Parts: sequence; C-alpha cells; structure tokens
Amino acid sequence: MHQPAPADDFSGWFMYHSVGVYPGHREAMTAALAGFAASWCAPDDRRWDAALAARARLLSDWAELIGAQPANVFGAQNVTDTFARYLDGLADQTLRGRTVLVAADCFPSLHFLLSGLAQARGFTLRTVALREGQAYVRDEDFLEAWTGDVALALVTWVSSLTSRRVNLAAICEHARRRGSRVALDVTQGIGILPFDVNTTPFDFVCGSTLKWLCGAPGTGLGYIAPHALAQEATPAVRGWFSQQNPFNWDIDAFAYASDARRFDTGTPSVLPFVASQPGMTWMRSQPAGSVREHNLALCHQLIAMLDEKRYRLLSPRNDDERGGSIMAEAPAHLDAAQLVVKLNEAGVFVDSRSRTLRFSPGVCTTPAGLERLAQCLPQ
Repeated sequence: MHQPAPADDFSGWFMYHSVGVYPGHREAMTAALAGFAASWCAPDDRRWDAALAARARLLSDWAELIGAQPANVFGAQNVTDTFARYLDGLADQTLRGRTVLVAADCFPSLHFLLSGLAQARGFTLRTVALREGQAYVRDEDFLEAWTGDVALALVTWVSSLTSRRVNLAAICEHARRRGSRVALDVTQGIGILPFDVNTTPFDFVCGSTLKWLCGAPGTGLGYIAPHALAQEATPAVRGWFSQQNPFNWDIDAFAYASDARRFDTGTPSVLPFVASQPGMTWMRSQPAGSVREHNLALCHQLIAMLDEKRYRLLSPRNDDERGGSIMAEAPAHLDAAQLVVKLNEAGVFVDSRSRTLRFSPGVCTTPAGLERLAQCLPQ
C-alpha cells in the first residue's frame, strides 16, 4: 500500500486548473496579509491609501501580463461578475433582437449568466453543440454558427473540461469580417500560455488570479479595449467608485470615470487582491517559457501513462491545441468521485466533473508525484 505524501508536499498537486500553488506560497501570502493588517490597523489615516495602492498594483500587473494599459483594466469579484459588468455596459440596442454566440463547453457559470439575461435583454442565446462522440466544440463549428445576426460572441480560450484551446487568430479574423463584438475568457490559459491583446485584439477579456496565476478567490480581472470603452461602456450598476473622482458626493453631478474604473461600483474589495499579489509576482518573475516547459514535460508523461492504462483521453494530443491540463474519462467500472478521494489520500490531488478526471501539473508537481499517480491510478 502506498504511503501518503507529507501534508506540506505538493509534488502530487495536479490541481492548477482549480487552484495554483508555488514554492513559498503560504509564507508569501501570510506576509502579504500581515502587512495589510499592520497598515489597516495603524493609528493613522493612511490605511485607504495603502489598500487602494495594493489593489492598483495587482491590476497594473494584470495589464502588463496581457499587453494592456492600466486605464483599460478593472477588478471584480470573479469571472462571472467581471463579464456581467461588461454586459451591463452594453447599450440595449446592441443586443436586443440579435444573437449572442457561445460554445457548449464554455465555463458553465458564464452560460448560466447569459441564459438568465437573454429574455431580459431581448437577445437569442445560440449555444454551439458538441459533435456526437466529441469531447469539445470544434473551431469550424463555432465559426459556422457565427452568422451575421451575432452581436456578441463569447469565446473560451481553454476549455475547463478538456483543456482544448481555440485558434485565437482565426476567431479575431472572423470577428473582424462579421463586425461582431467578441469577449474572451482566458481563465484556464493565462499564466501558463502567452497572451497579448495587441496580437489578438478582443473587445473584452476576463480572467482570474486563481489557477495558473496562483492567487486567491475573490479576484476577477477584466479588460475592455480602448475603442469599446469609448463607444459603449455605461454600466447601469454604478457607485461612488465608478466616478472620475470617487469623493464627489454631489448626488446630482455623477459622471463616469474616463477609464475602465467606470466598471467599479461601491467600496472595492481589497483583501483578495492583496492575497493574490505574491502569486502574480512569483509567476511573472519566472524565466519566459520555463513554467510551460516543465508543464509540457509532465503532460507528455501523463498522456503516455493514461494511454498505457487505457483511459480515454479527452484533451488534444497536439501541444499547440491544448492548455496546461490533461483530461481523461474514467472507465465505466470506476466511480470517478471515489477514485479522486483515494488519490487524495495518497497525496495525489486531482478532481472530477462527472466521469471526467482532470490533471494539471504545475510548478510544484514533480516526476515523483506523477509516479505516485501512476501507482495509484487503477488500470
């Protein structure tokens, strides 16, 4: 019987599709939160200056990470909240009577949001289905469904169920030809794959500090392109921090901030941004491509192991068509949820969605952890 790994051993951590970790994570986050507590509890009136500066620092790092300007990024509670604020800023005539396009393998939370808004905002939600026997929506099927009536397309860069990634260049070109607005969810790809809004321009981009950026929950990250900000960005949900000057308290003189801060509402959340900063800093300090190189080496071994054990691979085999994760289907004779529990007891951390097993090796995952997985995963 295999002995479980020590409690502080992350060599068997295959959960970067959910929560990222890195060397010294606990210590760095503890220090960041202790620093916040010291400034917030100090007997002076500078606590808000320090808190807002910490939030602005993370947003500035997010902007640099995706090739954007700080004036075009904003923060929210999570990816769904971030996308909802963008939708809220679109004028009714932009969507009413037209179609919003989305793939069936998008992040379900965003589909829940769109399906709930369709009737209220007067648009038709068109969901591109998977082909029979296929694990992910193919690019050609998504583009074929992207007809002239599409006002907005929501694109998932990397699927959370298969790690399949779309061809961003083809998506951008099709959007240009159609004249459609296009929003991109980068959550499962950012931090492990390079991305630049200047190379692949989108009207809107949303992500999170979770996953590969090794941050904390409660930190949604948004980007709105300069042209989109100038043309149509008047969110109805607004508050004192939506203004150019948050300290304007004249209730008859509200004016939106000139930049993406107009997507802020009331008093902003700060602690998740403080807790996420160490992970963002650590990941951005790594040599270019090194995290992906380590990930790919383990992914190749993982695919070979799953093939040997005859699990059905759901992720693309081509590295250029895949994010940082490997997903496989649990055989019919196994209970995926129970299998996850047994693996976790052995210090191998994976999760499942129905019969889909999700494996995501990252900076703390080691060949020893992979070997432990191979020993514990049933044939």
